[in-house]
Amino acid sequence: MASIIIHKASSEDWEIIQHLGIQTFTETFAKDNSEEAMKKYLEESFNAEKLKAELSNKESHFFIAWEEDNPVGYLKVNTGSTQTELQDETSLEIERIYVKQSHHGKKVGQLLYDKALEIAQHLNKSCLWLGVWEENLRALNFYRKNGFIEFDKHIFRLGDEEQTDLMMKKVLD
Repeated sequence: MASIIIHKASSEDWEIIQHLGIQTFTETFAKDNSEEAMKKYLEESFNAEKLKAELSNKESHFFIAWEEDNPVGYLKVNTGSTQTELQDETSLEIERIYVKQSHHGKKVGQLLYDKALEIAQHLNKSCLWLGVWEENLRALNFYRKNGFIEFDKHIFRLGDEEQTDLMMKKVLD
């Protein structure tokens, strides 16, 4: 495997993020959800206007993992008012670490997580937090391995369906 390079995404990268988001979300969740719910969620979450707005927001940061010229995953973190729940000035939300299935087990997710940790430290945040579907055992194990603990639950809407996300946090030194 070629080495993985992480680069900050710009607003011009919206199509790369869109493609990665749709592909990785489908690979991870399509088998456990209805086609209708998946279609609605993907249209709402990865449409061009929404992604362009998110990429131009100064409180959200996107990073793409590249293997040579091939984008294989991405990270989205949020500060301030862009955080989906806590909106705590001392915390950084990891909203997405999405990696292509072809690159699972190849440390791409760890590199993206390490970038999130680096950003949190650079911004002097005292806490990282995220929400993860209670049935996504791969992700739950990954975050637990990286020192996250559960502190609450919230409802995640996938189309018209409600699912339970476990909210997890890691207090930083």
